[in-house]
Amino acid sequence: MNWLAHLYLSEPTPAFRLGNLLPDLLPAAALADLPPAYQPGIRCHRQIDAFTDTHAIFRRSIRRIEPPFLRYGGVLIDIFYDHVLAREWESFATVPLPDFAAEVYASIETHLAYIPAQARQRLEGMRQHDLLSSYRHVRCIAESLTRIGNRFRRPIDLAGSIPILEREYAAFRDDFAEFFPQLMAHVGQPPPRAGTITRPWP
Repeated sequence: MNWLAHLYLSEPTPAFRLGNLLPDLLPAAALADLPPAYQPGIRCHRQIDAFTDTHAIFRRSIRRIEPPFLRYGGVLIDIFYDHVLAREWESFATVPLPDFAAEVYASIETHLAYIPAQARQRLEGMRQHDLLSSYRHVRCIAESLTRIGNRFRRPIDLAGSIPILEREYAAFRDDFAEFFPQLMAHVGQPPPRAGTITRPWP
């Protein structure tokens, strides 16, 4: 799962939220050196990823990705699922997504001084670009995929997978609607507050 899902599944404290993001930003050795307050969020992140990466529904979503992007399917589905969560936010939360995002940015900012510089820069970029709210827009998903693709040793045009997201959105949405409540239960979250998500593309 990507940042929006990890934050949604976090306890609403700055340290837990940061801990649930940092495994994507820092090596394991650096995570182990962080203060104890961040460790529960780090453990939650790993619990989420372990459950997700081996789940049959997540693997089914990956199989919807076509070559040459299939080898990056796990990365793409992480982002595509965040897109679905952002678009269907009202099915899972009572707080509007922009309000949730603003509250997260403000709470995380209080802890940035304690975070290694390489992670701090990425977290500041999340706030500056309002990434959490932007995930509902396909254009912003493409921009995120471009940034991710450029981090590879040999840059990859991951944004070229956007036509797959557009064409298969209903299938990805249905996969997510089946999978996410199971992930919520796995980490001890209550079930979604609303009914079936049915919003069509686009």
